[in-house]
Order: sequence, then C-alpha cells, then structure tokens
Amino acid sequence: MAAALVDADGRYTAVNSAFAQLLSQSAAQLPGQPCTRLAPVDPVALEALLQRARTLAAPQSADLRTAAGADSASLRIRCQPLTANALLLLVEPAPAPPDPPQAQNILDHIFTFVGVLAPDGTVLEANRASLEAADITLDDVRGRKFWECYWWSLTPDTARRIHRAVRSAAAGATPRFDIDKRMVGSKFVTIDLILSPVHDPHGKVTHLIYSAIDVSDRKAGEAALQRSEQRFRQVVESAPDGLAMVDTSGQMVLVNAGMESIFGYTRDEMLGNTIEMLMPLRHRSAHGSLFHGYMQDPTARDMAGRRELYARRKDGSEFPVEIGLNPIPTEAGTMVLATIQDVTRRKADRQMIERSLEEKTVLLHEIHHRVKNNLQVISSLLNLQARNADPSVSRALSESQGRVKAMALIHQLLYERNDFSHIDLGTYLKRLCALLQESYRDGPARFTLQVNAAEPVHLNLQRAVPCGLLVNELVTNALKHAFPDGRCGHVDVSLAPIDDGHCAITVSDNGIGLPAHIVPGTSRSLGMQLIPLLSDQAGGKWQVFRENGTRFELNISTAPQEAR
Repeated sequence: MAAALVDADGRYTAVNSAFAQLLSQSAAQLPGQPCTRLAPVDPVALEALLQRARTLAAPQSADLRTAAGADSASLRIRCQPLTANALLLLVEPAPAPPDPPQAQNILDHIFTFVGVLAPDGTVLEANRASLEAADITLDDVRGRKFWECYWWSLTPDTARRIHRAVRSAAAGATPRFDIDKRMVGSKFVTIDLILSPVHDPHGKVTHLIYSAIDVSDRKAGEAALQRSEQRFRQVVESAPDGLAMVDTSGQMVLVNAGMESIFGYTRDEMLGNTIEMLMPLRHRSAHGSLFHGYMQDPTARDMAGRRELYARRKDGSEFPVEIGLNPIPTEAGTMVLATIQDVTRRKADRQMIERSLEEKTVLLHEIHHRVKNNLQVISSLLNLQARNADPSVSRALSESQGRVKAMALIHQLLYERNDFSHIDLGTYLKRLCALLQESYRDGPARFTLQVNAAEPVHLNLQRAVPCGLLVNELVTNALKHAFPDGRCGHVDVSLAPIDDGHCAITVSDNGIGLPAHIVPGTSRSLGMQLIPLLSDQAGGKWQVFRENGTRFELNISTAPQEAR
C-alpha cells in the first residue's frame, strides 16, 4: 500500500517506494515537495480532503480519479491525522463499483424500506420491500417526484411534508420524523423516515437516500401507554381524597386536585417539596427516620394504626387525617402513593355518636334499674298480700311472686353487667335457683338443688325472659310436688350448648314422678299451662320423660330475636 507523511504546510516529509512509484519519482526526491504539485490524483480534490481531515481532526476518505486520459483510474485516498502538524496518506486502488443489477439486488435484500432519489426528489431506485408493501412496481415510481408517489397519497398534508423533507435533505440536512405511509388499498403503517444526503468529494449533494422502518407496533404501544397514563391521571384527579406520589428522597412528584383542596397549597407549591411541609412542626424532625425505615421494607399499610394523625394546612391550622401508604415500583425506584383523607367531619360525627350512645347506655341502665325496682315492689306487695290470705290464695300469690322475681333477676343482671345486648344464661340460672332454694328452705321437702353450666351460653332479653320463667316453673313444680311427706331428693338443672344456634336445658328430679294424667298445656295447673307457651316464646321445643322421677328437656334457640 502506498503511504506518505504530509506536514502542516502540505509538503511531503516521508514516502514509501510504492507512493514514489505512483508519481514516477524516486523516494529521495519527494520530501519537501508540495503535495498539491506532485499528486497521484486531482490536486484540488486532494487538497479538499486534507483540509477536511485537519478541520475535523478525524480520518477522512474519498475515491478520487487520477489524471484524465485513457489510463485514468480511481484511487481510494485515506487521510489520517497523526498529530497537529502531520497527516498520513494511504493510497490504494478503489474497488470497482457494482454494476446496476448488482446494486438493485443489494437493495432488494434489505427488509426495511429503502430508496435512492436525485437531489430534486426524482425517484431513481426503490427496493422490493417498499414496492411489494404497496403492491406497485418500480416503473410506477421511477422518474416521479418522491412526494407524488403512491405511498404519500393519504392526504395532501402528507405529500407536502415529504416535499419539505426532500428540500431540506437537498440542502444538506438529515430530516427524520414519523409519518403514515400508504400500503395496499386503504391500509397504512406508521414509519420512522430518514432522508440522508450523499456528498461528492467537493461537498456537493449528489443523491438522497430514503430509508424507513415500520414503527406501527411501537406507536400503538406508545398510544396505549399514553391512554393508560391519561386514565391514571383521570382516576387520580377525580379521587375525592388527596393523593400524593413521593419519591425515594421524600419529595412530592405528583399531587391531585384533592391535595390542593385539603391543604390550600397550589400544585406548583407542593411539587418538588418534601412531604414534611404538610405536617405539624412538632412532627417534622422525626419523620425523616420513619420514612427511611419504611422505605427499607415498603408495604401497603395504614400509616396511623391506632394513633391519631394530624396534618397542617397552608394557613397553619391542623386537622385530623387518615393516611394509607402504597409502594409503587417504577424505573426510577420505588415510589410511595399516599392517600390522605381529612377526617374532621368523620371524627366529629363519631364523637357525636359516642356521646349519643353513652346517653342511651345511661338511659337503658336507668330503665333496667327502675324495672327491677318496680318488679321488687310488686313482689313485696304480693308477699304482704299473701300473709293474711287463705292458704290456697297465699300459695298462688307466692308462685306469682316467684315469677316476678325471675323477671326482676334478668334486669338485675343487665343492670350489673352494663351490657344490654344479652345475658349469660348460666349465671342467671345459678342465681335463679339460689333464690328458689332460699324460698323453699322452710318447706316440708328436704332436697338439694344443683346447677351445671360449664360452657357459656348467651341469650338476648327477648329470649331470656320466657326462658327464665320456664325454668322457674319447672324447678318450682319439682320442689312443690316431687318430694311429698318430707321425702328427700335432689333437683338438677343443666345447661349446655348444642351448636352455634341452640342450647339444651334439662330440669330433672328423682322424686315420685309426674302423674300420667298431667300433660303440660292441658292441665288446669297454671304452671303446666305456661310451659308450652313459654317454650314457644323462647324459640324452643320441650319433651318430658317420666322414668325414675321427672325430666324435662328443652331445646332453646340462641339466635337473636327482635322485640315484637
């Protein structure tokens, strides 16, 4: 390969034998000679190539012709800057240009859209991909202006834009833009189009290269992403609560209209500032470490937990808030979407409800207390009436007194527990049986009364009253009639849950047994008549067994019953 060194003045400083042979000179004669006077190619073109290499400080190359004549040939000259004052020239034969059929074959094997234009926009070549996509031939476009071809016939604006791009490329620019290109029929694709000018060694534009790729999928993806972002912003903006996106440094990068409404700041005042500007002054110093700790393991959560949180408006006023945190993974790192609710109204409503509930609780407490006292007054009146009454009347009044005490005991338990929704049935039965045992302590029967209620069972007031009266009747009947003539025995009352909605109450004795002719509900005895009625009111079923004494089994519903 022929090589020569040229100094800053354009003179040879060293050449090899191959370079000297190109000039038909000896290698010793050339150093010091101007390269534009003794050159293997057109000296003007060579000088232009050297000047570009110096100006750009980068390698330049060009295919230049030797002197005109029959022996004229094309040489490839490469100019490599070595230092600020030295250039290296490398000369070798230029490769023969491909013949036109070979050039067209190369174009046809490029799968993107490619074409060659004259500087005035006349189409010289177009590859197969461009032609087949539109179902046209090369003859349909060759010789026509590029902007007048089928591809750009969608709208007049499309053709005008292509025309402007051709003028710009002919002036030396490289326009690039997305545009819709017509395909077969009315179909079109979006392409990324580039028009690149080709310069000769003198810098003159000789051709324009058109190239384009189909970016329809990319554009569709961008449009879908834009629609998604638009929907996201619409959701964010329409949310009634305040929404703020906070980056890893704690700065707000997105806020919605709700934030402006809640805090009184404008959007521009909040964006770029830290979230601490929305906090009371007393909490700001501690927030940095808390935020850093949260970002170590970000999870969706309620920020407050059981603590009350307060925020600070632009005017300095504080108000209660609830804040939810949701980590959002992004390309810039994990961000946090904070949902902020002003709960001033809700807190005031809750306080009003709590005060109202407290007032109703006091009222119910007083009602149960007074009902219990009134029932005790009735019980005392019955007791006074029974003292001077005939024995049969006195017994009836005593039984009525027992029923009143059974009802009063329920209100007593509700009063003591401060829970008016239900009573503990086991506790009630134990205290009821203790009252009955005390009432019959001085009677002729000698008995023991035992209550077994190991597991808790709860009834509301509507079921507890008939259930208590029912047990009162059964135990009273056993104490009165099961042990005549001073006999000894025992009465057992047991309570056990059956399932989530029912419990079983059993009242049994080992006395003389219930006579066969006495049937609950048909007997003339008031107690026996009340058993079916009270069982129905308690939402239960009853059965009686007469072997080895008497045993009543009650299946009671524990499901809540509305008052009727």
